[in-house]
Amino acid sequence: MNTPEPPAGETAGAQTLRRGLGILKLLARHQPEGLRIGEIGRRLGLSKATAVRLTHTLADERFVVHDPATRCYRLGPESFVVGLAAEPSYSLQRLATASLRALALETGDWVFFSVVQGLEAICLSRETGHGPIPSDALRLGDRHPLGVGAGGLAILAALPDDEVEHALSVNGPYIDEHFPKSPVAVIRHLVAETRERGYAVIPGIVVPGYWALGVSLQQRDGRPVGAIVLVASESRLHPTRRAALGERMLNIGRDLMSRAAQGEGEAPSAAYR
Repeated sequence: MNTPEPPAGETAGAQTLRRGLGILKLLARHQPEGLRIGEIGRRLGLSKATAVRLTHTLADERFVVHDPATRCYRLGPESFVVGLAAEPSYSLQRLATASLRALALETGDWVFFSVVQGLEAICLSRETGHGPIPSDALRLGDRHPLGVGAGGLAILAALPDDEVEHALSVNGPYIDEHFPKSPVAVIRHLVAETRERGYAVIPGIVVPGYWALGVSLQQRDGRPVGAIVLVASESRLHPTRRAALGERMLNIGRDLMSRAAQGEGEAPSAAYR
């Protein structure tokens, strides 16, 4: 989703901080290739002078680095250090890595891991399959409103009805504008299907020609904290294979959350919500 408008009356210092953090978030979604200054400014709605000033400041502090060969900026060593410091709080992702990598290698398809953050799902990892992947597939750090994409749909379907309606009322205008092939009315129908089936199926709505399966990761109380997603071309996800992979992913999800509950890794805390 786009960066929200700054609150009315926000101080100049707070606005500068918000813009600088916006640059870091943007570059995180475009690792490792990075982006040029002009593209950073265009995507964030900043003037060239502002984009240059903020990016150079981040470079001075080593949060971003400049590649002279490509003239692109990408995340630097200080961003890595900050990420390492935060990593223990995201141990569910670490616990899931081996299982998701094995699934990608076994199936040849692309596998993604997302967590809940407020009314969005944010992609924290993806495992490379052998098959092709569209250029606009999920990148690390990408956010989608709950209900969009197989992961967001699986998470939304695991919520109580009142929370589903709240999420759709808040996210609805954005969804209808930016995902016209998957408006709120369609999502409500997909939520019902997902609950009946046990896992989400997105039939080429978000990315034409590619289908996705999604399974929510739920704590003992049934609260969804994340999702695992498998993406493949439509020809690879025929009905029989979809059913088999859906059941396989459900088993992986149950095993993962069982291990997390036993102390091998902690499920995401309320900070995700």
